[in-house]
Amino acid sequence: MKILHLDTNHNLLINQLNDLGFTNHEDYTSSKEHIEAKISEYDGIILRSRFTIDKQFLDAATNLKFIGRVGAGLENIDVDYAQTKGITLIAAPEGNRNAVGEHALGMLLSLFNKLNKADAEVRQGKWLREANRGIELDGKTVGIIGYGNMGKAFAKKLRGFDVKVICYDIKDNVEDENAKQVSLAKLQEQSDVLSLHTPQTPLTLNMINAKFIKAFKKPFWFINTARGKSVVTQDLVEALKSGKILGAGLDVLEYEKASFENLFYSKMPKAFQYLIEAENVLLTPHIAGWTMESKEKLAQIIVDKIKAKFC
Repeated sequence: MKILHLDTNHNLLINQLNDLGFTNHEDYTSSKEHIEAKISEYDGIILRSRFTIDKQFLDAATNLKFIGRVGAGLENIDVDYAQTKGITLIAAPEGNRNAVGEHALGMLLSLFNKLNKADAEVRQGKWLREANRGIELDGKTVGIIGYGNMGKAFAKKLRGFDVKVICYDIKDNVEDENAKQVSLAKLQEQSDVLSLHTPQTPLTLNMINAKFIKAFKKPFWFINTARGKSVVTQDLVEALKSGKILGAGLDVLEYEKASFENLFYSKMPKAFQYLIEAENVLLTPHIAGWTMESKEKLAQIIVDKIKAKFC
C-alpha cells in the first residue's frame, strides 16, 4: 500500500510504516490541485490540517482506503462522504489530551494569579503587589462542556484541587470519578469557570454567543482550548467589558485559517484588538496540544491504528 504524507510529523511515523511494508511518499509543498491530480495513486493519506479533504478531492482519490489525521478533530474532512466510499478515518485524540489538559489548567492558574500581567510589569520596572493580588481555585465550581478525551484530561488535572467539577455533553452517561454530568442549564447556573472541549461541528459553531453567556447565573472565567469558531469573538469581548466574563484564556481564535497554521485577516478586527490589549486575556497560538511528548504520541497512535486495521 502506498501512503502520501501531506504534513511533517514525528519521524517514527514514516519509519515504522516503512518497517511494516508500506511505501511512503512525502509532499509538503504542492498545491491541493497538484495533490488531487495524483491522489488516485495512493491507498492512504496522512495529514494534520493542511487543506480540506472535500467531495471533489475524495472523488479523485479512487483507490483511497484510509485518511490518517495526526490530531483530534476531523472537521477538515467530509466525513460523511468519505464513509460512503468506504474510506477508514483515523484520528488520534488520545495523543494530545494530556497536553491539552495541562495547558488549560496552566491558563486558568495564570489568569487567577495575573501571571502574564505581573510578569510584564516587573520587566518594565513596576513592583505592584496589591494590583496583582490573585484568587484561588479551591472552592470554585469548574464547568466543562464536551466530556471526551480533552474534557476528561482537564478534569483529571483538577483532582489535586478542592473544586467541584461538573460537565455537560450531548452524549449520555459520560461522567466519571472526576466530574458529575449535569444539564447545560445546571452548568450555567453553578459554574465559576467554563472550559470548552468540544469538536467543531454544526452544533458548536458560534455556540458561545451573547445569549449563551447571558444564561450564566454568575460572572465566570472562560478557557477555550477547543476550536476558535465555537466563539463569537465580539460577544466574548462585550462580556469581558461588562464583567460577565472575568477573564479568558484563548488558545484558539475565530480568525484562524482552517489549517490552524496562521491567522487570516486583511485588517485586524476590533474585537481581536481588544483581546490583544486586555490584561485579563491570555492568548496562545493553538498550541495546547503541541508538546514534544504529544508529537510522538500522536504519530505512534496513527501507526498503531493503521497497523491494527491494515496489517
